[in-house]
Amino acid sequence: MIDRLTIDKILDATDIVDVVSEFVTLRKAGINYKGLCPFHDDKTPSFIVSPAKGICHCFACGKGGTAVSFLMEHEQISYPEALRWLARKYNIEIKEQELSDEQRQEQNERESMYVVNEWAKTYFHRLLLEDADGQAIGQQYFRSRGVRDDIIEKFQLGYALPRRNALSETALKAGYQKEFLIKTGLCYQRDDGTLVDRYAGRVIFPWHNVSGKVSAFGGRLLDSRTKGVQQKYVNSPESDIFHKDRELYGLYHAKRAISKYDCVYMVEGYTDVIAMHQCGLENVVANSGTALSVHQIKLLRRFTPNIVLLYDGDEAGIHAAMRGTDMLLKEGMNVKVLLLPDGDDPDSFSRKHTAEEFVAYIKEHQADFIAFKMNLTLQGVTDPIKRSEAISGIVRSISMIPDQITRDTYLHQCASDLMMNEETLINTMNRFIRGDIENAAKELERDQRRAERVTATQTAPQQPANTTEPSAVQTPPSPSAATLLQAGDVETLLLQTIIRHGEEIIFDRVETEDGQTIQLSVAQYIFYDLQQDGIDFSHPLYNQILREAVEHNNEEGFQAEAYFAHHHDIAISNIANQLIVNRYQLSKSLEMTHKQDSLRQKVIHLILDLRLRIINARMRDIQLQLKQAGTDMEHIRQLMEEYRDTQQLRDALARQLGSDIIVRRG
Repeated sequence: MIDRLTIDKILDATDIVDVVSEFVTLRKAGINYKGLCPFHDDKTPSFIVSPAKGICHCFACGKGGTAVSFLMEHEQISYPEALRWLARKYNIEIKEQELSDEQRQEQNERESMYVVNEWAKTYFHRLLLEDADGQAIGQQYFRSRGVRDDIIEKFQLGYALPRRNALSETALKAGYQKEFLIKTGLCYQRDDGTLVDRYAGRVIFPWHNVSGKVSAFGGRLLDSRTKGVQQKYVNSPESDIFHKDRELYGLYHAKRAISKYDCVYMVEGYTDVIAMHQCGLENVVANSGTALSVHQIKLLRRFTPNIVLLYDGDEAGIHAAMRGTDMLLKEGMNVKVLLLPDGDDPDSFSRKHTAEEFVAYIKEHQADFIAFKMNLTLQGVTDPIKRSEAISGIVRSISMIPDQITRDTYLHQCASDLMMNEETLINTMNRFIRGDIENAAKELERDQRRAERVTATQTAPQQPANTTEPSAVQTPPSPSAATLLQAGDVETLLLQTIIRHGEEIIFDRVETEDGQTIQLSVAQYIFYDLQQDGIDFSHPLYNQILREAVEHNNEEGFQAEAYFAHHHDIAISNIANQLIVNRYQLSKSLEMTHKQDSLRQKVIHLILDLRLRIINARMRDIQLQLKQAGTDMEHIRQLMEEYRDTQQLRDALARQLGSDIIVRRG
């Protein structure tokens, strides 16, 4: 447990701009700061940080809060873990009891894996510094590569003993569970149940995720053992805390420099990153020999849109520079390429030059990617067919760029350099774009059909039971009540919650802009949350009920259920009474999804669900506009981008709803 005094000390020391800047590049915007939202695929900065209020908020997806809640959401950690994160950042000591075996077992699996990796990082690092073999073998390797002691400390480099069970034995004796040694990939298990250390006899490179937690390791065979060996490096396998296509080596150490210089250098390997840091260039990351993924690009895009691909000038380096570039262009990155002199890689080149010399060389020799591709693919090509294929490849890359002005600028330059008719290049580019749109439209249709099937399952009205009574003796409900009962949707469930629980307090302490602390009832919270994004109910009576619940909320003795049941407007009274008398006339699948939840959680889930319905409706509207767009390529591209952004926002909301969605789909 963390005592109240320490919590207050942590919160007093916390600067929300400082915290959010660890994960998002922020720009000053008046008295606030603005950046790309880290919780959804943000194209234009919609994430606002207010240092005066100590809060952040995304006006696109609605996420935000205090520094603590931001960390909890971004890092998927608990409240105590967020406090510990802040305490480490601001050097505030927290005295806690040592976890017992029972308490350690109660920790969630992801946390346990991080704990094991943190221990392993320290274990490897101490072996390198203190063990005789670590000093004679591991340190000798890093010395041979010119790595200084401060860089070894900065990246927490390590060494694994050659004995194949050294780590596993030490970890088990220290109380770490076999299960997590296997799940993190530190060890693997033989058929007889014994553990084998994955990195035995290798120097170790810890992977830190963007928040600094150790998510994985890379181990390299020493030079004397690499002759004839194809796999010099072994990396941690995929796990719950490590997905290689979502991580970039060195990003944690580089993110501040990337934001400062508004540029990132992309290299291939661990030693390239380390050598450039030692040279004084810190805004560098490595994709570790794999093709770039969309996830990695989006991760970088939070910090800068400018990237320089920095590889050696041999055939392998050229191939590496070409991989993933169309994807970078498609995600709106400004791509430049620099091939170092043949025989040099970033590691060897940085050891020969100072940071100033390296930066000067980069500025002088880096080339815009389109120009680089033109020189590379057309140099010395005289065959008309091969030349045509090369030009098509260049235009194909240009077609990936989302900004129309940038595309037109590149096409104009290419037409001039190639001495070709610009209209020919434009027609070729439009053919590529049209083909992409047609393929995407087919995928959209498939996705929409899946979404419609899910929506139909979620919103299917409950069929009335067969009755032997003649219909003539039944009293028909008012039109508004009939509409309400037939819908059985999330708006109706929210309305039912307002009528049955509108005056009940679900938030005890909410701080206002002037520093006061207030309480929020069900009706007030729903009203303020929906108004934040200008969301209204589709039925005017629903909006009237919500407004009146808020207006009368602070009146002494106000009870929403009694108030609306005896409302002077007969339509409102009918709606209220039917919801009060027989709640299960609503869709049972929707009602039962929430019946076990706390009232607060139920309200939050319903609001998220309403947002999801609105987004699904917007996606259907965009799809209809796409079908009616004809040949207006720019309008089609804009609609496609909006659809993709809306789809990603929908997916983010669906993940928030989590198992709640899954239950209803069943």
